Amino acid sequence: MVDMTTVRRAVLTMPAAPLGPDNPLPALHLLDGGAVPAVDERDRPGLPRDMARQLGHAPLHTLLPTRIRDGYGRERTPTALETIVIENDRLRVTVLPGLGGRVQSLFHKPSGRELLYRNPVFQPAAFALNGAWFSGGIEWNIGARGHTTLSCAPLHAAVVPAPDGGEMLRLWEWERLRDLPFQVDLWLPADAEHLRVGVRIRNPHEWAVPTYWWSNTAVPEDRRILAPAEHAWHFGYERALHRVPVPVTPDGTDRTYPRDSTHAADYFYDVPDGRRRWIAALDADGTGLVQTSTDALRGRKLFLWGSSRGGRRWQQWLTEPGTPGYAEIQAGLARTQLEHPVLEAGAEVSWLETYGPLTADPAAVHGPDWAAARASVEHALGRSLPRDEVEAAYEQWRTHAADTAPGAGTGTRAPDTDPGTHPGTTLLATGSGWGALEVLRGGYELPGTPFPASLLGEEQRPWCELLRTGALPVPEKGAAPWATPVSDAWRDMLETAPADPVTEYHLGIAQWAAGDLAQAVRSWERGLKNASERWPLLYCLAVADREGGHPERAAERYAEAFGDQCGGDPVVTAALGREAATVLVDAGRTAQARAVLARLPEEVRARGAFRFLEARLLLAEGRGGEARAVFDAGFEVADLREGAEVLGEVWARITDEPLPDAYEFRMRPES
Repeated sequence: MVDMTTVRRAVLTMPAAPLGPDNPLPALHLLDGGAVPAVDERDRPGLPRDMARQLGHAPLHTLLPTRIRDGYGRERTPTALETIVIENDRLRVTVLPGLGGRVQSLFHKPSGRELLYRNPVFQPAAFALNGAWFSGGIEWNIGARGHTTLSCAPLHAAVVPAPDGGEMLRLWEWERLRDLPFQVDLWLPADAEHLRVGVRIRNPHEWAVPTYWWSNTAVPEDRRILAPAEHAWHFGYERALHRVPVPVTPDGTDRTYPRDSTHAADYFYDVPDGRRRWIAALDADGTGLVQTSTDALRGRKLFLWGSSRGGRRWQQWLTEPGTPGYAEIQAGLARTQLEHPVLEAGAEVSWLETYGPLTADPAAVHGPDWAAARASVEHALGRSLPRDEVEAAYEQWRTHAADTAPGAGTGTRAPDTDPGTHPGTTLLATGSGWGALEVLRGGYELPGTPFPASLLGEEQRPWCELLRTGALPVPEKGAAPWATPVSDAWRDMLETAPADPVTEYHLGIAQWAAGDLAQAVRSWERGLKNASERWPLLYCLAVADREGGHPERAAERYAEAFGDQCGGDPVVTAALGREAATVLVDAGRTAQARAVLARLPEEVRARGAFRFLEARLLLAEGRGGEARAVFDAGFEVADLREGAEVLGEVWARITDEPLPDAYEFRMRPES
């Protein structure tokens, strides 16, 4: 029995694959996010004005300044993960502060039921914008369309006073794709059955910034998904957006039962203005999870994997054999995830979400009358958590708790206290130092989310020196280049710093991120003339050639960059070798590709990604039988991207036989 709400540290041991090191190469490759999704012409006249304006607005063109997180494998061993547990008499909430603040479990104590889909393993997969992501629980997605770059990153965490006077867990960080600080406050009133989550995103800049937020909740897929809507916007892997009725789509399928669909797809529910925002996942007994919020979080969505071979294979890929499947119910700032609303200069956006159990009439929930099914859920939700109670909780949090400094009124100072926060602060977890660097540079005041200078680390050291002296320090010989901040302010400082090769390298990256591709190339070419260590600049120029449609010159520069670097940092060697060999194979330079692979350590060549690269190279060399043997022996490309079709494409060049299930990850309908 828990007499009051507690917030405490704990440890969760589960099979886990190590994240490994981040890719040390700058994320220069251009994204296809600039493509505006196709809209069915029959639906275009009915598009809401704000939706029509926001579709395709301010897409990302690169993932800079973040690094790609692709150092993980697929070998899992028992691993102790740090957690923070929020608990009262009714609920036990388990949070993973080191993995994006994911709510890993929401356990309802009176019924003994887990309300979420809880993955029994930690297995990263390449679903986040920058790579590593894992399935299960409730995740907080900020930045741009897709799973956040913070999916597997640590957040700052501390205890703060809750609006009701108890304890509240605060998570906060600086999101670097859009340069926005945010916070997520989680608390449980002493007798509550619903977790409260207050979220705030702030724009401290003097210019408007596009924003994005979606809270994604994994639930068992043997549920019916209900939301207050009669239509939805369907978006599939064919990248077309069109409006469909709910629950039964024109092909006669009831899409509110995730297992009844064939192909993976998103359904963005068209919730009418003025209606209460909620979404629920209920089992055959009418029992399950409900999420609701204040109106600022307007969007609701269902993601389902479908029953196709590709959808089932992905579900298996993300967990261990025998684990049931899942779907996701989601809530966001816009009607769809294809929109990025504008957050004006100096403004903020905030809201309150709740998560908890719900029981509705099963006959109505699963009956043929969709209006009656929705009404049953709304009636049950109104009884257990009235709308005005949620609104009042939001106002109380926003007025009395959101700005409170971590540690204020929460007891004695702990040994791991950060001196930059309120006296008495207990830091339960520590995130990155990038927010501290931005606050140091910009002088921002952000009540409630401190980024003191004590959080600055080795990654920020050269940039602190640039701020202090106007010049970058001399890097350690042979080390991988530092990660580059790319905002306008940093680009301006780099433009006025002494123009040595290191500065030209980082300036070019900042210019590339800003879309000034030609000027970036000029900076890298200037730096190359006097560089003692040439490979970083050669790599950047090789990527520029590849993106600019010059495959032969790109191949030459990749080969030269690899030759210059090989023998240095082994993590760089593996990452650069993989890219270089891939480009060389694509350019038909099989002998050079073979030479690159031969120089890599045997342990690297044994990885699944390199086994697949070997199969591609064998095929290019005209050795189809040996390429087939690589497939027959088996391999797993740990960082295979969501929806990737490359395995099937290479297999089809080898044989007319059906693609084995182990390599079937295709998500689009065959037509």
